[in-house]
Amino acid sequence: MTRPELGTDLRRLPAPLPAWHARVSRDAWGTAARSIAHAGGRLVSVWGVDRSASGDGMAACAAYAVSEGLVWVELKLDDAAQGFPDLAVAFPCAERMQRAVADLSGIRAEGSRDDRPWLNHGVWPPGSSPLQHAPQPDATAAAGALPANYPFVRVDGDGVHEIAVGPVHAGIIEPGHFRFSVVGEKVLRLEQHLGYTHKGIERRFTELMPLEGHRLAGRISGDTTVAYAWAYSMALETAWNCEIPPRAAWLRALMLERERVANHLGDLGALGNDAALAFGLAQFSRLREDWLRLSKEIFGHRLMMDAIVPGGVATDLTPPMRARLSTQCDAIEREVRALRRIYDEHAGLQDRFVGTGRVMPQLAAQLGLTGLAGRASAQMADLRCDFPWPPYDRLKATIVTHSDGDVAARVAVRFEETFESLRLIRAICSGLPDGAAHVELRPQASASLGAGWVEGWRGEVLVALEIDGDDRIVRCHCHDPSWQNWPVLEHAIIGNIVPDFPLINKSFNLSYSGHDL
Repeated sequence: MTRPELGTDLRRLPAPLPAWHARVSRDAWGTAARSIAHAGGRLVSVWGVDRSASGDGMAACAAYAVSEGLVWVELKLDDAAQGFPDLAVAFPCAERMQRAVADLSGIRAEGSRDDRPWLNHGVWPPGSSPLQHAPQPDATAAAGALPANYPFVRVDGDGVHEIAVGPVHAGIIEPGHFRFSVVGEKVLRLEQHLGYTHKGIERRFTELMPLEGHRLAGRISGDTTVAYAWAYSMALETAWNCEIPPRAAWLRALMLERERVANHLGDLGALGNDAALAFGLAQFSRLREDWLRLSKEIFGHRLMMDAIVPGGVATDLTPPMRARLSTQCDAIEREVRALRRIYDEHAGLQDRFVGTGRVMPQLAAQLGLTGLAGRASAQMADLRCDFPWPPYDRLKATIVTHSDGDVAARVAVRFEETFESLRLIRAICSGLPDGAAHVELRPQASASLGAGWVEGWRGEVLVALEIDGDDRIVRCHCHDPSWQNWPVLEHAIIGNIVPDFPLINKSFNLSYSGHDL
């Protein structure tokens, strides 16, 4: 990352993140993307901002992960019709993000190969752009309309037929449409259509005061409530230049690692069940239930919702609580190690896991696969290790990676990350510093922006926050790693059989709610 690539308007955002904000020209927008891609950097997110209420027009924004940290690049636009240069040429994962930007902000990527709507399923009023400040069309204009016919890509040939799955699924999982093109049971192509859980969350942020936003952020995706609440709080603390007490940072990390363990326990059981080992589901469900019950007892909520607040945490720990948390880690680890031996030695399970849903490292890098799924395909990226903010700068988390990129590798990452998180929790319980667990935040006298970037259990969560001079939220963009990983799932299933899709899908376990917003 150099100034010639990003322009001269480059400034460092306040700690704890190594993050920069840069306003660039149209030429520099594309140059920066190509330079970052060439250097091995990653695209984190793309979004649009309407600042017309303050007379500043529109802007396209992109966040990149580079060797120095996070770079928030902004291109000013005269209006939504101007558009911005396409980023998908350098970063294929940008394509769906750009389609969402077009739906929400009315800003289109120039030269994009795919201009189909993504979140708008044809029932929004014509001309609607929910994140624009301009008057919106009457919502009743589309009342009663059926969803538009989505133009799926067809695969033709002898013996090829389609299997449509969803958008409504069996059980309680959220809606998403999957269109398989198959010969016999072999999958030739999968195309997804998501957006069914779009709830208008980013518009709702603009109706809240900054100190209220963490509660909405924590409800974006229930399995990631800690990571989102921390990322939002970090963004607000950055915008208002507030440093939280060390004890608060350690308690946040404790909750983040407990969230990681809870989800890995749930997924390990579900993966066993999808491969016909119901015993695995029963045992891991039992362990997860014990884990969640102690979280409820100590933090007031099974998922620790609303436990992280701007300025710190809502709940402090007593010495007896810390002892109970540490003791539970010892008990859980013994049982998970025993269950791993069963998983590794179960011939039927390994027959289903090994070689299934493989994403090779080269393809993973090309498509931007991130988080635990990326680390199972040799992608060495974990914010806790790459940019260790407090307390991870003291805890020294160890990154877990495998290179096979199949279901077995993603299972192995979950097991090993569980053990590492248990180690981190014990270290936090024994080394928790004294002092306050919360500090009051004071608004800035002028407009400000901040970023929160946290390694959630699924991958990196980003919150980009803009606040005006009247302490109102202009824009709060929240990004889930599922944006990068959903398209890779389409490649992971190619060449596999249809009955293996639930297993492959669960091995990624991507978020619908966190993706659709």
